Amino acid sequence: MPIRILLAEDMNMVRGALVALLDLEDDLEVVCELERGDQIVPSALEHRPDVAIIDIDLPGTDGLTAAAELREQLPECRALILTSLGRPGALRRALSAQVAGFLLKDAPPNELAEAVRNVAAGRRVINSQLALSAWNSSQSPLTTRETEVLRLAAEGLEPIEIAGRLRLSLGTVRNYLTSVVTKLNARNRVDAIKIAMDADWLL
Repeated sequence: MPIRILLAEDMNMVRGALVALLDLEDDLEVVCELERGDQIVPSALEHRPDVAIIDIDLPGTDGLTAAAELREQLPECRALILTSLGRPGALRRALSAQVAGFLLKDAPPNELAEAVRNVAAGRRVINSQLALSAWNSSQSPLTTRETEVLRLAAEGLEPIEIAGRLRLSLGTVRNYLTSVVTKLNARNRVDAIKIAMDADWLL
C-alpha cells in the first residue's frame, strides 16, 4: 500500500508543484490538500494519513502548533515540517514539538520523497545544515517570563498593556524589560527586540 500523505501549504503554486512531485512516486499518495493550519487535525482525523507535510507558516494555525495538535489527536500520523527559512529557533521549536522531520523547501525533489519514506518508517529526518546551525546557535539568556514580556513589546504593546495582558504590575513589567536590555547588552528596548528577533529567541 502507498504511503498516504496530507499536504498543508497555503501557496497554491507551491502546493500544486509538491502534489505533482509526490504523485510521480509509485509508493506515495497525496490523499488530502489543505491551505490552512486549522484544517489539519479535522482533515487528518477524516483521511487518516501516514505522514502530514506541513508548511511552517500557515494561516489559521501555524504549522508547528498544528503539528503538536496532530501528535495529540492522531499520534500515528507523523509530521514533516517544510520551511523556506532555515532559522535555528524554528528548528528548536520543531524539535520541542516532537515533529518527525524538518526540511527546507529548496531541497532537491528526491530528498522530499525520501524524507517522507523515512518519516513513515519511524525515523527522524532533519536537514543537516539546519541541524548544524541550531547546534551552533546560542541559547537565549532570557527567562520564559522575560521572553513573554519582550514578545508582547515586539508586537507593539506598551508596558501598561503588557501588565494588563500578563496580570502583572507595571513596575514588574518595567523591571523585566530593564533586565532584558541588560542581559542582551542592548541600547534600549527596541534594540533588545531586534537582537532577540535576529537570534530567533522570540519564536
